[in-house]
This record gives sequence, C-alpha cells and structure tokens, in this order.
Amino acid sequence: MQKYICTACDYIYDPAVGDPDSGIEAGTAFEDLPQDWSCPDCGVGKEDFIAYEE
Repeated sequence: MQKYICTACDYIYDPAVGDPDSGIEAGTAFEDLPQDWSCPDCGVGKEDFIAYEE
C-alpha cells in the first residue's frame, strides 16, 4: 500500500501500521481515512499529505 508524508512535519502515514492512537486500524488505506483525520504529530489535515516514495 502507498505511504503518505505530511508536508508540514514529515510524518509518514504507513497503512501497514495505521494510526492506533487515533483508532485507525493497521491495513487502512490513506484514501479510507476519515475526512476529519489529522496528522498525529502536527495536526494538519489530509490535504497536506502527498504520496511518499522511498
């Protein structure tokens, strides 16, 4: 699955891990995150994430 990086703080959302602190289960694709989900490190919204290429 595609990873996404926060353009504000460089947090990487990894679908294999999810965001357990926000109740997002492992295996949840970025596109399937709730619209009101925000970066757990800096708080910006999904619109401030871009596809991450390793």
